[in-house]
Amino acid sequence: MNTTAVKSYLLALQANIVAALEQCDGHVFLTDSWERPEGGGGISRVIEQGGIFERGGVNFSHVTGHNLPPSAAASRPELAGRRWEAMGVSLVLHPRNPYIPTVHMNVRFFCTFPQNAEQDQQPVWWFGGGMDLTPYYGFAEDAVHFHQTCKDALTPFGESLYPEFKTWCDQYFYLKHRKEPRGVGGIFFDDFNRLSFDDSFAMIQQVGNAFIPAYTTIIERRKDHAYGERERDFQAYRRGRYVEFNLVFDRGTLFGLQSGGRTESILMSMPPSVTWRYNWQPAADTPEAQLYSDFLIHKDWV
Repeated sequence: MNTTAVKSYLLALQANIVAALEQCDGHVFLTDSWERPEGGGGISRVIEQGGIFERGGVNFSHVTGHNLPPSAAASRPELAGRRWEAMGVSLVLHPRNPYIPTVHMNVRFFCTFPQNAEQDQQPVWWFGGGMDLTPYYGFAEDAVHFHQTCKDALTPFGESLYPEFKTWCDQYFYLKHRKEPRGVGGIFFDDFNRLSFDDSFAMIQQVGNAFIPAYTTIIERRKDHAYGERERDFQAYRRGRYVEFNLVFDRGTLFGLQSGGRTESILMSMPPSVTWRYNWQPAADTPEAQLYSDFLIHKDWV
C-alpha cells in the first residue's frame, strides 16, 4: 500500500485539471492553502466570475484523525473509533451559460488503522469517487459522450464495473424528497477494494484522468449558445436542487463537516445564486419541461 504515490497522483491531477479549465475559461484559479488543526490540510483552487465558470472549485485535501466520523463508518460499523487518513480531489463547476451543465467529480482514498500497535488489526483501505453531470437544458449527445467516456475509463478493469457504478450513481444522486434524479448521472463508487491495491489505484487514476475529456468537449459544444433571462431564471431554480442534495444527502459534505474540515472548502460546491419557488411546474412542450421528461430519468445512455 503506497499512500505516497496516491498523494502524488492526486496533487498532479488537481494541477492538470486546473490548467485545462483555465485554458477553457481564460481566467486564473485562486490558490488557497490551508491546515486543519486536527491533522492535515489541503489546497483549494477556486474561480468566481470567470469567462465560463460563474463559480467553481477543484480541491485537494489530505486529512487525518483519531476517531472515524459516523458518515465514514456508516457502512462499516466495525471500524468506528479507529484512526484514519483520507485524501482526495473533489471538484464542482457551475458555468454561467445555462446550456453548459454543472458537473461534479471526485476521487479519494481512505485508510483506517488500529488505535495502538498492541491491537491485532490490519489497516483497512478503500477507494471511492466518480463523476456526474447536471444539465439545465439537456442534449442527448452530451449525456451519451459523458457516459461513454466514463465507461471507457472503467472497462479495462472489468466489463461489469460501468453498469454497476452507473446504477450506483443513479441511486446515490437521487433526491428522495423530490422523487427525481439530480441530473443525467454518470458513475459513483465507494468502499472499493475488491481488486488489488495497485489495480484499484490504477482504476481511480483512469477515472480521474477521464474527467477533462468527458467535460471539456461539452463546454466547447455549448459555450457560445445564446441565452437570456428566461434560461438564467430556470438555471437558478434548478440549482436549488443541487443545494438540497449536497446539504441533505451528500456523504462527502457530511464527512467534511463531521470531521472538522474547512467549511469554505467544503461548501465551495454551492452555486453562487439560487432561487426557490412554491410548487412551480414547467409549462407543457417547453425546453424546461423536456428536462424533466427526457433527462431527469434513469436511462441507459450507452
